[in-house]
Amino acid sequence: MQNFKNKVAWVVGASSGIGKEMAIQLAKHGAKVILSSRKQDELELVKSELNDTSIHMILPLDLEHSENFKEITEQVIQKFGRIDFLFNNGGLSQRSNAAETPLEVDRRIMEINYFGNIALAKAVLPFMQKQQSGHFVIISSIAGKFGFFLRSAYSASKHALHGFYDSVLLEEEKNGINVTIACPGKINTNISVNALNSTGEKHGEMDHNQETGMSAEECVQELLVAVSKNKKEVLIGNKEIKAVTLKRLFPRLFWKVIRKQKAT
Repeated sequence: MQNFKNKVAWVVGASSGIGKEMAIQLAKHGAKVILSSRKQDELELVKSELNDTSIHMILPLDLEHSENFKEITEQVIQKFGRIDFLFNNGGLSQRSNAAETPLEVDRRIMEINYFGNIALAKAVLPFMQKQQSGHFVIISSIAGKFGFFLRSAYSASKHALHGFYDSVLLEEEKNGINVTIACPGKINTNISVNALNSTGEKHGEMDHNQETGMSAEECVQELLVAVSKNKKEVLIGNKEIKAVTLKRLFPRLFWKVIRKQKAT
């Protein structure tokens, strides 16, 4: 894990869940961490848990409002002079049937999960091109590999990230820029609690799938190993990630199995 020592790692969605755990583990590996999310108070609490708090930076941002991302990125460059890793983790899930979900909810999820995500990448990209190095780490989902109950907009937004970053990987390889797309399955975080329902409000409930899922700590450990090995894609979770292989090799069996799974 020497890959992260003295590197500048920007973690989006760092106030809780996988993002918080990323910040903690990256700091332990010697990285200089920029912590971003909408919640400055919670970012302050996360920063207080990091090793050598003086070298890290809190930088609030809202993925739903990306018009100032260029200026925000320049603040990172002014402080650290470079950006080695962008851990693009922020986002919003969904718990509602497609037929019952107004288009404005679909648009909001897409704005945060896709447009906000790539807007930040596009703000960072010129600096990585200039330094001829960098690594985008994108937190997609197993739902980015196939659709699932109550996840139509969420799944669509994650599918879109794969198309965008696969293209970036090919286009920017000549500039020494790498891409890793992580697809977590059932991870024990509050993602289901904060998910949007059909009215655009918080779902407000912890799903059984999340409650019994892999810990965020183990998820991030696996993720950082994959990043250090420069893997282009990594599936993280327990037996649920086998569904990806099942769909690719045995699609008829996949559809038979997946329709029997619990939505929450």
